Amino acid sequence: MRYFAYGSNMSTRRLAARIDSARRLSVAHLSRHDLRWHKQGRDGSGKCDVHYTGEERHVVIGVMFEIDERDKPLLDRFEGLGNGYRELVVDLRGPAGERWTAFTYQATLTAPDIRPYQWYKRHVLEGALEHGLPSQYVEQLRMVAAQEDPDPERHARELCIYVRADT
Repeated sequence: MRYFAYGSNMSTRRLAARIDSARRLSVAHLSRHDLRWHKQGRDGSGKCDVHYTGEERHVVIGVMFEIDERDKPLLDRFEGLGNGYRELVVDLRGPAGERWTAFTYQATLTAPDIRPYQWYKRHVLEGALEHGLPSQYVEQLRMVAAQEDPDPERHARELCIYVRADT
């Protein structure tokens, strides 16, 4: 089944730490939505959301993965389906104009002034860079204000997937 990742799960390492069947298919565009960081996470910080605007000029760029149906319930639990996110079926456009349908998650629990933790923002940036998202889009991601996680152990745990074995 096709899954559209637009936040921290764009990072292949992050997604692979959650489910092992994910296989990258393509970069994909979701029109008439913009990326917001206002989903209230269980840890009290901001997470990404695809917010419908209806305006054609608004586009969220992400990565479409193929995942095994057996991994879907596990991904649902990681994403908080029913507890802050709902499932959404979206129409996507590929780099050469291809059209696809995939599922994704959309926030149901938001807070307007919430900010992401630095480690969460890094997951998003790692995925954007890994998959070659447009530089202007990556710069928009870099500009998002992030906060330090008050739990340094969680910060270290989250980022340990990027530590190379030879360092």
